[in-house]
Amino acid sequence: MIRCGGIVVCGGRGTRMGIPKVRLPFGDEPMLARIVRRLSVVTHPVVVVAAVDEPLPPLPAGVAVAHDRSPGCGPLEGIAVGLRHLQHEVEAAYVTSCDVPGITPEFVRYMIDRLGTDDVAVPKEGEFYHPLAAVYRTSVLTDVEQLLAAGQRRPYFLLGRVAVREVTTDELRTVDPELRTLHNLNQPDDYRQALEREGLPIPAGWDAAFSAENPPRPTP
Repeated sequence: MIRCGGIVVCGGRGTRMGIPKVRLPFGDEPMLARIVRRLSVVTHPVVVVAAVDEPLPPLPAGVAVAHDRSPGCGPLEGIAVGLRHLQHEVEAAYVTSCDVPGITPEFVRYMIDRLGTDDVAVPKEGEFYHPLAAVYRTSVLTDVEQLLAAGQRRPYFLLGRVAVREVTTDELRTVDPELRTLHNLNQPDDYRQALEREGLPIPAGWDAAFSAENPPRPTP
């Protein structure tokens, strides 16, 4: 297996949740720590990419934190920062968002194995790509930086200029039958459903407030 690091791209203030997503409680740990822990089973080292002023929960020892150079440039900026941080340590990196608590090591390992000699391995669901559940060679950093300099901030533009291995969701169901790794959280109800899927209790202060019209305000 190639040497592969991990990148967790943070973003969003969690306004619809009422609390930053990275701090959402899952069992006895915040969501970001859960994702880092699971990603670390397969990848090393792991870097979390966040805005300069973004408050993060405590993270496992050895996890690096890097910061966006240009706030508001979207996930491609986060990918660039992460790849730059890891480029001298690994050949590739699995990139995930910070709001997929169902991420499984088996999914990550499968995606890394699919990279082969290509530059990017990315899940594809119909015509839709999942660039924040994909593996990127660190060698694509130059392409990413060129795109950002040209104002092309969508990861989709990168897929049009490098060698890509498309991995269908049908393939991925062999290791992640419910595709939990691709379930990101946007609304309070997404959070409730994720807790139920993972068999975890609803934290105190949230049970009576799960609705998009009335975001919860849990007790700190």
